[in-house]
Amino acid sequence: MYFADAKRLTLAGARKMMDTATAKAEKAGVAIAVAIVDAGGQPILIQRMDGGRFHTVNSSTTKAICAASNKRPTTSKGAMAQSLDTAHAIGLALAAGPERWTAMEGGYPIILDGECVGGIGVSGATWDLDDQLAREAVEAIGAGWKIDKA
Repeated sequence: MYFADAKRLTLAGARKMMDTATAKAEKAGVAIAVAIVDAGGQPILIQRMDGGRFHTVNSSTTKAICAASNKRPTTSKGAMAQSLDTAHAIGLALAAGPERWTAMEGGYPIILDGECVGGIGVSGATWDLDDQLAREAVEAIGAGWKIDKA
């Protein structure tokens, strides 16, 4: 087979996720940045709320790219779900590229019918809240964040 049908995230889907994350952040009283990328890690939408710190744009983008690339949420676990100490987490980020991998929570893949169509990253709140907002944004468009391994 030389060709495959592929799904992709639309701008409307990215906007719905963006609106979901930022509305919930506003309700929580925090200013976040949100980045949404396609399956290849290219930006679809990036937004920083008023009052958000400027570094959160880069952090959220890295989280989104990492989640899409690894097809799993960003975490301090390695590729085989092993715990990473600080030296290994930094080493992995340097090996992969610091703009491509992070151990910080808040990044989720966007999975539709078992296919990763993109990633979302949230930065600017606590790591727990970043994580929650990203996950809820994915779920807001009817997508998942786990690849079923049947």
